Amino acid sequence: MICELLPTSYARHLSLPLLGSVLDDFDDWLVAQGYRFGTRQCYVLRCTAIEAYFHKRRQRSFATLTRESLRKCWRYFRQRPGGVSGTVGCLLRFLQSRRMLAPNPPAEMPFDASVAAYLRHLTEVRGLSPITIEQHAHTACQLLRFQIDSDSAFRLADLTQTHIERFIIYAGSRFGRGTLQHVAAQVRGFLRFLALRGEISPGLDRQIDTPRAYRLQYLPRVLPWETVSALLESIDRRCPGGLRDYVIFLLIATYGLRGCDVASLRLDDVDWHAGEIHINQSKTRHPLNLPLTDPVAAALIAYLQEARPHTACREIFMSVVAPILPIRRQAVGYAFRFRVGQSGLAIPFRGVHCLRHSYATHLLREGIPLKTIGDLLGHRSTESTCVYLRLDLEELREVALPLPASAIQEAMS
Repeated sequence: MICELLPTSYARHLSLPLLGSVLDDFDDWLVAQGYRFGTRQCYVLRCTAIEAYFHKRRQRSFATLTRESLRKCWRYFRQRPGGVSGTVGCLLRFLQSRRMLAPNPPAEMPFDASVAAYLRHLTEVRGLSPITIEQHAHTACQLLRFQIDSDSAFRLADLTQTHIERFIIYAGSRFGRGTLQHVAAQVRGFLRFLALRGEISPGLDRQIDTPRAYRLQYLPRVLPWETVSALLESIDRRCPGGLRDYVIFLLIATYGLRGCDVASLRLDDVDWHAGEIHINQSKTRHPLNLPLTDPVAAALIAYLQEARPHTACREIFMSVVAPILPIRRQAVGYAFRFRVGQSGLAIPFRGVHCLRHSYATHLLREGIPLKTIGDLLGHRSTESTCVYLRLDLEELREVALPLPASAIQEAMS
């Protein structure tokens, strides 16, 4: 209730013609999202500036408020000091969650129906995982936006090999060969689907030349195990964010989990009585049961008791600042880069996946059988685990063949 936030002026705010009727509900929503008292007070006060913005534009009825009008308001305040744009964005999320906004005008993106049909195809026909579908959708939208930015009158029927080549060149300026290979494959899949629907000319998918990326060209990105331990020890566990990040990276370093699997962990996945953690692998969609070690259990308990926000969400790892929501897989990578910067360690890699590679290599050097390592990592075939054999230099030295005498003489001459 805003009467607690603004005991002397709450009546004036509740009488605002446009937003006054929703301010109490807005404040209750802010409380549920984990916003603190001072932030809630600031957001409610800023609503007077938002009200003035719409008043100048003769928009005084709540029934006419749309997502697009709020986005225009956000763009207006984004160019001005005062932080009002953040309040507009928060107000927009609140109104969307309550379904209180008038319907938008026709979609800005003219190809929404084609993209939506493609996503249904990937889900229902090809049965791809949610993460893979998200990547395909991102590439398809990038391809179409690139064409619209170049020509606002662009239509799918106009798509030619030249349009596709320009997009691939643009993507090549931003990504390495490995990523560009994935982008090219995703573009091909989208073009094949559009051709099946008769929206573009057939055969365009065969006009894309895949960048050359040779198998086993690069070694896995691995850190010395001492560096992994030093990174964990460098995390400040006196604050909620440090406790959370420590548990996240300890899980990856202990079990070799993927960042997406850690982010999706739920309270029900930890079986305290049986001493197990149940992992639903996002990549392979195969369940994985792992023993709950004492250090991991102690770190999890410390986080759950001291740092995890009070929320009805069942996901284990939540955001530290409001809005309090389950973290997404990208947040694990952001946290890794932040903690690496804070640690001062010489870690050349930006992706958290290097911890998974480091764990596998550490086990291999400890003499753990390759099959066991593959089972712990959730690999479906031994071939996926064999790439780490290239990093065991001591074992490789033992199988090296002697250099022929002729080659020695030739090198010395």
